Amino acid sequence: MARYTGPVCKMCRREGTKLFLKGDRCLSDKCSFNRRSYAPGQHGKSRRKFSEYGLQLREKQKLRRIYGILEAQMIRYFELAERKRGITGEVLLQILETRLDNVVYRLNLAGSRREARQLVRHGFFRVNGKKVNIPSYQVKPGDVIQLKEGASDSLLIKGILEAVNGQNIPEWLELDTNVWTARVNSIPSREQIDVPIQEHLIVELYSR
Repeated sequence: MARYTGPVCKMCRREGTKLFLKGDRCLSDKCSFNRRSYAPGQHGKSRRKFSEYGLQLREKQKLRRIYGILEAQMIRYFELAERKRGITGEVLLQILETRLDNVVYRLNLAGSRREARQLVRHGFFRVNGKKVNIPSYQVKPGDVIQLKEGASDSLLIKGILEAVNGQNIPEWLELDTNVWTARVNSIPSREQIDVPIQEHLIVELYSR
């Protein structure tokens, strides 16, 4: 499956805001967005006025880049959100938030969603006792997520676990750091999803 393999900091610069795609690096002085907050390219410093369609498109691209999904996936998620009860934009965000890779990131068991996706693909996590290596796997309230046996022996995992303090974990999740087991308490509400997105613009774009 095609994936963007270029410099991820260009994505933040293109959208004009930090998307926190590199974890702790985004909070340090090494962040490229701090040094060059204008858009990449020859005309990046020039001011651009977006049309209504342009604003909608940029918002959709921003959401895609935050969660690291492809356009085809985005369309499928939107169609699924339309079929569910509730406000379509909010339901779309809830679907993205309950992806397994995002849940691992929200539990602070990865520095970024990209790293979380890699850890899931490598089979480091179990859901309800079963191995799941699909980043897009949708978790449900009541699901239990835990590290596989022996995962803490990995130098990468060991470094992550040493940095986890159990803080800044959203209320819809809980983590027991004694046995490294997490539980999904509920589907997150819009107030619990802290992504800088105006989801109504995305709904307007796909409803054209």
